[in-house]
Amino acid sequence: MYFEYDDTETEYLKSKDKKLGEIIDRVGHIYRPVDIDLFSSVIHHIIGQQISTNAQQTLWRRMNDGLGEITADALINAGRDKIQSFGTTFVKTDYILDFARKVKSGEFDIDKVEQMLDEEAITALSSLKGIGIWTAEMILLFCMQRSNILSYGDLAILRGMRMVYRHRKITKDQFEKYRRRLSPYCSVASLYFWAVAGGAIPELTDPAPKKKNWKK
Repeated sequence: MYFEYDDTETEYLKSKDKKLGEIIDRVGHIYRPVDIDLFSSVIHHIIGQQISTNAQQTLWRRMNDGLGEITADALINAGRDKIQSFGTTFVKTDYILDFARKVKSGEFDIDKVEQMLDEEAITALSSLKGIGIWTAEMILLFCMQRSNILSYGDLAILRGMRMVYRHRKITKDQFEKYRRRLSPYCSVASLYFWAVAGGAIPELTDPAPKKKNWKK
């Protein structure tokens, strides 16, 4: 399953932002996979922190193969040793089990989070061990498919914005200006900033100042 959007979002963005509109026309529709289950999405994001995408995919496959399904009961029953055997760190294993136990006990109402407004959901998710604001924002975008997520904490988004708008740096004020312009469809804009940052438009370079090499 992919993040759902159509001409409604892209035509709106094109009407509001000529430069982004040109990118949308060049790149075309973006098919970005999503995970529709909120519980497993939280686990997926915890295990993926500070490792490569390939490593995350390998670990996730091992966990799914080993448990059959990613649920609170399956994780609690598996226990620390088995979860670690899939390749997770001690710390991440503790985060995973803490989350599973909170969902199991009802201390964390995962169904309620689905009904929250964006900021409320981000606050709730980032209260969990191992989940920061950026991770919570990514869960809202790639699991809950919220329409208006643009993360100032995402380095690739900032890079894409620099490349599209030709800024050497995206300040917080500039970011907020663009966020207001692209709202309420910031999530779709995010897809295109990521695409640009990844090289979708070969002639677009990053105007950020080069780091000086002090080696002689």
